[in-house]
Amino acid sequence: MAKVFKVTPKRIKRSNGLVLTPDMSVIVTTQQHMTSPFNNGAKELKEAYMRIYGFDYQKACCQQADFTFEVLG
Repeated sequence: MAKVFKVTPKRIKRSNGLVLTPDMSVIVTTQQHMTSPFNNGAKELKEAYMRIYGFDYQKACCQQADFTFEVLG
């Protein structure tokens, strides 16, 4: 059973020539039932940021502390 999360950056982050801003929120559906969208290496989150914003989550050295998330379903 999948879970849906809304993930929002906490603040502006500049790293490796990339900029992440608080208005760059995404809605992520995980493949498995998880308590956090970061549990499986943030796979779905990385894909969502690349697809929607062209933002490379890994290259920007993002981590869970940079985001807030809420469970939607």
